[in-house]
Amino acid sequence: MPGEKVLFHWSGGKDSALALWQLQKQPGIEITGLLTSVSCAFQRISMHGVRLELLQAQARSLGLPLDILWMPETPGMQVYETAMDGALEQACASGTHCSAFGDIFLEDLRQYRERQLARHSMKALFPLWRQDTRALLQQFIAVGFKAVLVCVDERRLGREFLGRELDADFLEALPAGVDPCGENGEYHSFVYAGPNFRQAIAFTPGEVVYRRYAPVAEGEECAVDASAGSGPYDSGFWYLDLLQA
Repeated sequence: MPGEKVLFHWSGGKDSALALWQLQKQPGIEITGLLTSVSCAFQRISMHGVRLELLQAQARSLGLPLDILWMPETPGMQVYETAMDGALEQACASGTHCSAFGDIFLEDLRQYRERQLARHSMKALFPLWRQDTRALLQQFIAVGFKAVLVCVDERRLGREFLGRELDADFLEALPAGVDPCGENGEYHSFVYAGPNFRQAIAFTPGEVVYRRYAPVAEGEECAVDASAGSGPYDSGFWYLDLLQA
C-alpha cells in the first residue's frame, strides 16, 4: 500500500533534522519535500539567517525537493498565512494531506499550526513532541548529526556561542535556564551533516551581525536598527553569517 505522504516544514536547524530523521525511519511515511520560509530581501532562512544557497545544499544532500515560502522583509501574520495557505493547497492537490514539524513543547504554536492545517483538512505530525530536550540533543549528537550555532538571543546567550559545534561540550557549557534545544528561542543552528545527509555541506564562517526586533503591530515583529533606543519590547540577536565553501 502507498505510504502516508508528508510535507516537512524545514528550518535548517537541529530540531528539524532530528524530527525528519525520525520520520524517515518509520515505515509507511513518505516525505514529499521540504517547505522553508525565506526572506525575499535577504535571501536567507527567516529568523535563522542562513543563506539560501546553504538551504539548497541541505535539500540536495537530503535528496528531497525544496519548496520556498517567499516572505517580505517585515511580514505580518496575514501575509505569512496567505503564503502558507497557498503552499498547503498545492500540497493537497498533489495528494499530500499531512505536515510535520520539529516543535517540542510550545503548546500555543502547535495549536496554531493545527488550526491552519485543519482549514485544508490536513493533519500535523510532531515527532519530537514532549520529549526531554536534553535527551534529544544527546540523541542528535550520538547518531552523528553535525551543526553549528548561527543565531543567539542576547538575553540568554553571549555572542561567543556563535559558531560553536553542538556537541557534548556545548551541552555542558549552557548557562542555567537555557533550554538544551533552544526551544524558547535561545539559539538557532545550521545542520551540515548527519545520518540522512548524502554528504557534509562545506562552509566557512563570515561576519557577525547584530539585529534587534520590535513589534510593529499586534502579533507582528520587524527588525530595527541596532542603534535605536530600547522600547517596551527589546529583543536583540547575534547572527553568524555562513558562506558556502
